[in-house]
Amino acid sequence: MLDFKEQEFRTQIGSAVGLRPQIEELVDLLQQQGIDNVLLVGSGGTYAQMLPYEYWARRMSTLPIRAAISKELVESGEALLSESTLAVFTSVSGTTADVLEAIEYVKAEGATTVAFTGHPDSAIAKAVTHSLVSQPKTWPFDMQLLLLIGRLLSVRGEFSDYATVAGELMGLPDALLSVARKAEAQAETFAAAHKATDYHFLIGGGPLWGFTYLFSMCILEEMQWLRTTRVNSSEFFHGSLELLEDDTSVLIFKGEDETRVLTERAEKFAKRISKDVTVFDTKDYELTGFSPVTRALIGPIVMDTVMDRVAKHLAKVRDHSLDIRRYYRVMDY
Repeated sequence: MLDFKEQEFRTQIGSAVGLRPQIEELVDLLQQQGIDNVLLVGSGGTYAQMLPYEYWARRMSTLPIRAAISKELVESGEALLSESTLAVFTSVSGTTADVLEAIEYVKAEGATTVAFTGHPDSAIAKAVTHSLVSQPKTWPFDMQLLLLIGRLLSVRGEFSDYATVAGELMGLPDALLSVARKAEAQAETFAAAHKATDYHFLIGGGPLWGFTYLFSMCILEEMQWLRTTRVNSSEFFHGSLELLEDDTSVLIFKGEDETRVLTERAEKFAKRISKDVTVFDTKDYELTGFSPVTRALIGPIVMDTVMDRVAKHLAKVRDHSLDIRRYYRVMDY
């Protein structure tokens, strides 16, 4: 597979799901403290990655759990922020300035802070109350967030499938490796066909909306300098559909949750207009040993693995490294 380090991949995924005992111990401690609201705080990709868990909690729990953009939180505040707030942060580098500022902001209000990162000596790891460290460069953070929110809901009596889901997550290293291998052919084909495409229209919904936002903004825009439109499948028929033409590159992300029907509705319409619709569907992957409830929840993790293959091939055919930036962390702002 192109630019894929199998052992490193296994180790990183394994280290993330291996945090389960620490996460469960932490949640039990937080329950004793009387945590009564949760902020999932990030910037850019890490904010987008919080969205599935806000969405999930909104459906399952009466515990206020919301995703917040670091800088906006600092400037606008949060009415529930107090000594009984749990604020959760993630950072690959452990150095994101907006996240560090947000940590200090919520700490000043008495919040308990938790960070998931791959660098135990980073500024973010040192700034929080509780730091849970996986292997360096571990991405995504969905496994840790799924365990954390799942355990929180479980101890509140709002998620009876937690033990099943948490147990099945231990099989992710092998399962996601199989996903990556199967996705390679579609990724190579897509990249070859879209070497010169300078605009993509992305559709996803429910727990995959955060990933749709992430791939559009972080990969295609930030890392490839391509223009995009992204729309939640539930909102597709309220504006953005007017941008479709017969040659528009449309990327559709389909999961196995209750909003799949909304994405399929958008897919059917898009295919009536455009001759260039590519569907990425978690149902196409076997995921042996994973129950339907878990398959729905790990949609963002599976899709991240699939689209990582697409990103690598797209970068190759376009001769545009995923690592170069013009402005981000290059210019002051």
